[in-house]
Formats: sequence, structure tokens, C-alpha cells
Amino acid sequence: MSRTDNTVTPGGTDTSTAAKAGTSTGADTGSGPAPAAALRRGLLHGLPWLVWRRHRALLRTGLLITVAGCATFAYQRIGLMDFLHAKGASAGAGSRGSTEFQNTFGTMFSRDVDFLQLLPLLAGLFLGAPLIAGEQEHGTLKLVTTQSASRGRWLAATLGLPLALVVLCMTLLSAAFTWLWSPAHALVADGDWLESGAFDTTGPVPVATALLLTSCGIALGMLLKRVTAAMAATFVLSLAATVIWDEKVLRLLGTLRSVSYPYDGDGPSLPAASVRIDDWVSTADGRLYGFGTCTTGDTGACRAKLGIVGRVTQYFDYGQMAGMQWLGAGILLALAAVVLACVVWRAHRRPL
Repeated sequence: MSRTDNTVTPGGTDTSTAAKAGTSTGADTGSGPAPAAALRRGLLHGLPWLVWRRHRALLRTGLLITVAGCATFAYQRIGLMDFLHAKGASAGAGSRGSTEFQNTFGTMFSRDVDFLQLLPLLAGLFLGAPLIAGEQEHGTLKLVTTQSASRGRWLAATLGLPLALVVLCMTLLSAAFTWLWSPAHALVADGDWLESGAFDTTGPVPVATALLLTSCGIALGMLLKRVTAAMAATFVLSLAATVIWDEKVLRLLGTLRSVSYPYDGDGPSLPAASVRIDDWVSTADGRLYGFGTCTTGDTGACRAKLGIVGRVTQYFDYGQMAGMQWLGAGILLALAAVVLACVVWRAHRRPL
């Protein structure tokens, strides 16, 4: 009859039992925590994975909105291209083709522009403002910053992942809408690409705007330490920034071009898709007066006295749009970089 020998180590441990236990533990490890560990070793692990887990609902919503928006723009382009192939894309403002285009696609483009202009504000309100303020308000930030990860690593992960997602989503949406808008740019809002919202929703501008408002939301959240207060402050700041951008900055991004014509002649012949900015009356030596000068009373004597002989129209050409957008986006990105630098400086210098 055979007998199994159980060797006992000097410490009193049964080696055969330990071997069986080790085998069982290895099996349990392979079927238990291993998948989660493998997931963490994938695209996201460590602190970025923690940030994703903390904000996964909002981040997933952003990705879904991006996919839905891009799909919608692609679907809309099918009908748009059919119209352009049948009617042409060069109809002038006020023409029959332009009127038909406005009746068919005017509301669609208006809604698309409103949607894209709203997204940067939503990013600042619901992603930027609560990002650090939520941690401060609930007291979880103190727990995180006392762990083995340094404050710099935590801050890089907390800021990096959401901001990268904002840039990715807005880049995809802007590219998709630009793809939709470009073939019909001369017809959308009668070619007014500056005031209709196309300037702020195509190219790099919406990406830079979303990044700036999200950064401002993060900074306000860190300062106020309350989510609701930070969201309210971000909303007010975004409204003020929009007014300043539209009224003070937008028209300074490019150099106005001018065309002169006789006072009693036909209107100016502007290039296609140009945006008419202002009209003047002028003297022979180029002095400009307001368009309403000498429009009442003895207009002929008034014009003769001032030497007014012509009219001048100032405008932005469509060819200037790309350069103006990149200049504006550069300004917004520089402001975002300053805000983020202040956030990092404060996080390292003062208690969170």
C-alpha cells in the first residue's frame, strides 16, 4: 500500500498543503480580479482610469452627442447636395434660387448653428465647473491628494482627460459641420458667414471656444469650491465673453476691404459671399462721412459744400474667413492656456 509523504518545513508549514493552496489561489486570481486588472492596463489605467470612472456618465454623454451630431450632419448633406446639383450653388442673394434654398434649408442650418454654439457653454457648465469643485464640495479631494500619487499627477489626469475629450468631440463636430456648410456657403444666410454664426461653428473656432469655457469653468470651480456657484459664474462669464467677442473682437480679426463708386451710380459689385460691413459717402480726396450725411434738406448744396462725390462700401471677402478664424482661435487658445496655467499654479501653491 502506497503512502504520501508530507514534508514539514522548519517553520512547521506543510509544503504539500501550501502547494495546493497556491494552486487554488492562482486559479482564483485568474478567474477573479484579472479581467479588471487587464482592463486597467488597457487604454486607461491608474489616475486617468479613476477620472473616467468618476465622470464616465458625462463623458459618455459627450461622446454620444458627438456621434449623433456627426451622423446628423452627414445625413443632412445628402439632401443638400441633391439640391445643389439640381439648382446650383451660385445663386445671388434675393434671387429665386436663394429664396428656395432658404425655404428648404434655412431652418436646418439655423438649428445646427444654435446646437454647435450651445455645446461650448454646456461643456463649461457641466464638465468644467464641477470637475474640481465637486471634489472639493464633497471632501473627496483631500482623500485623493493624501494618497501615493502626487498632486501634479492627479492634476494632470484630472485636467488632461476631460479637456482632451472636449477637443476631440468639438473637432469632429466642427469638421462634420464644415463639410456640410462649405458647399452651400454662398447660400446659407445669403452668404453672410460672419453674422450668421458660421464663423463661430466651423474651422478651429468652436474647438478653441469650448476649451476656453471649460477651462474657465474649472478655474471658477476651484475658486468658489461649490458646484452650483461655479456653474452660475461660468454662465455669466460665457454671456459676457460672447458679447465682447461679437461686438469688440470679431471685426478686428481682419482688415476691411473697400470699394468706391459714384454717388448716384449703381450699388457696389462685391465678390461672391462677401460680408458687407459699412457704407460711407466720400469726397474726391478720400475723406469719409457717415452714410446719412446730406440726406435731408438741400442735399445737393450740402454735398457740394462738403465735396461729396462718391460712396464707399467696406466688406470682408470670403477668402479672409480662414485667416480670421485661425487668428481668433489663437487668441482663445492663448487665453485658455493662461487660465489653465493659473489653475495649475494655484493647485501647487495653495491648499485645495
